[in-house]
Amino acid sequence: MKALVLSGGAGTRLRPITHTSAKQLVPVANKAVLFYGLESIAAAGVTDVGMIVGDTAAEIQEAVGDGSKFGLDITYIPQERPLGLAHAVLIAREFLADDDFVMYLGDNFIVGGITDLVEEFRTHRPDAQILLTQVPDPRSFGVAELGPDGQVIGLEEKPEHPRSDLALVGVYLFTPRIHQAVDAIEPSWRGELEITHALQHLIDSRAEVRSTVIKGYWKDTGNVGDMLEVNRRVLETLEPRIDGEADEESETIGRVVVEEGARIVRSRVVGPVVIGAGTEIVDSYVGPFTSIAENCQVTDSELEFSIVLRDSSIRGVGRIESSLIGRHVEVTPAPKVPSAHRLVLGDHSKVQIHT
Repeated sequence: MKALVLSGGAGTRLRPITHTSAKQLVPVANKAVLFYGLESIAAAGVTDVGMIVGDTAAEIQEAVGDGSKFGLDITYIPQERPLGLAHAVLIAREFLADDDFVMYLGDNFIVGGITDLVEEFRTHRPDAQILLTQVPDPRSFGVAELGPDGQVIGLEEKPEHPRSDLALVGVYLFTPRIHQAVDAIEPSWRGELEITHALQHLIDSRAEVRSTVIKGYWKDTGNVGDMLEVNRRVLETLEPRIDGEADEESETIGRVVVEEGARIVRSRVVGPVVIGAGTEIVDSYVGPFTSIAENCQVTDSELEFSIVLRDSSIRGVGRIESSLIGRHVEVTPAPKVPSAHRLVLGDHSKVQIHT
């Protein structure tokens, strides 16, 4: 079995962060979202990986390399622009050959990995197997309709009136039969080759399409709110350790990880929190569900439920929360300017001015 990992999306919902960085490399608990997926693939015993890359190909390749640090052998497959998940299968045809494969969306996060799913597929080997989860508003997802005995009888892509609340999670398993389906479909109204259309073609051709409804945690980390929520979930699993320094005037409480070379000075840190190597926290408070990457500076400030990327500084700005702060960012107080009121008042007026 091979793996096809999609890392070519533009990440428009995470702008402005993704104007200068691949969305799959935005860190969760100081580790790129993409890396969690690659580790899950390796843990499932799949080592031959094709990676679809687009405009951010150079950044992805620099971060991932040849895959050896994950125990993988990675082949990069360029995609001129994102034209749908089925288009990714189409352009990876030579790499995939006639092997079964798992397709994994590089910005998805699944607690518990995919080992059980891969083993289930290997045991039963249907033509396709999809992963589903219940969502409050399925209109933003591919949606599956199941029959009375749980078989997949229909699929829709971002329907206005969904037939169920079961959304497709960004992991799919296929036999080579999927290639016939991809060749048979036409672009949707969005101009994309939809994987839901290819799966529907399999269903209409009486191929076996199985589904697994997951009860665990899954997120498509496509926006800031989802990134912060995934960060919170991962931080809750931390084992506390302090490899850096915390002076006697500082206090660390709960699940706090301080990487080697980091310093906490006259500050209070309440976990779960991870502080990257070379980062300094001075005269500050860092509250729960915060990850601060390497070589950052937080001085005379408060920070909670946030993600700060590497080489950034936050100085003297009071409290920041629910924020995603990019690389090489400087956050400082605004300069104080004189304030004045300009008035034109008639006779016998009474004015109250708040000062």
